[in-house]
Amino acid sequence: MTKSSSKGSILVVEDEQAIADLVRAYLKRDGFGVVWARSGEQALEELTRHPVRLVVLDIGLPGIDGFEVCRRLRARTSVPILILSARDDEVDRVSGLEAGADDYVTKPFSPRELVARVKAILRRTGSGGESDDDGGPLVVGDVALDRAARTVTVAGEPVELTGREFDLLAALLSHPGVVLSRDRLLELVWGGEFPGGTRTVDVHVAQLRAKLGRAELIQTVRGAGYKVVP
Repeated sequence: MTKSSSKGSILVVEDEQAIADLVRAYLKRDGFGVVWARSGEQALEELTRHPVRLVVLDIGLPGIDGFEVCRRLRARTSVPILILSARDDEVDRVSGLEAGADDYVTKPFSPRELVARVKAILRRTGSGGESDDDGGPLVVGDVALDRAARTVTVAGEPVELTGREFDLLAALLSHPGVVLSRDRLLELVWGGEFPGGTRTVDVHVAQLRAKLGRAELIQTVRGAGYKVVP
């Protein structure tokens, strides 16, 4: 079921109706349209029918679980994904990030905080990381990032990144040769506190290196953080 809105639509994937109704109510109150899917299979179908700006995804779903849904979504789209789950172990949070999620919220949760996180993700994925840059392209070696179009190419070939991966790469490429601490990157890309702490940064850097195929581009500076080597 959908409701049109000038803010666009959010896909909520949740099999518990009470939770889905709560999330939908707060999102709609803030001006978003909502598409509701009760299962992972339905979510994948709905994504082909409706343009959505973000996915709120439960893990404990009937049929294929949320981690697999996240991986399948990430394989076909760069739409931001926020996991909403009762699983609060670090291993689950890391698994969610490695599957391609942009944020992870545990149940029980504050619906106001959830909406705030949705809007924060949308702001970040719309700005390309840092707010004080000029929005122009960033090029280091054969890696080119276009902040306006939110595209990345390596040797002229497009590379699909998640919203967080894109913002992380933009933050690093904006400071070539400068060491950025994990805490600084967490602040720039995630807006400060995030479940998993600085481990979140390490996971995303590893994913960036793998997707770019340029392990030498992002250098680990032991005890300090990361830097892009021009």
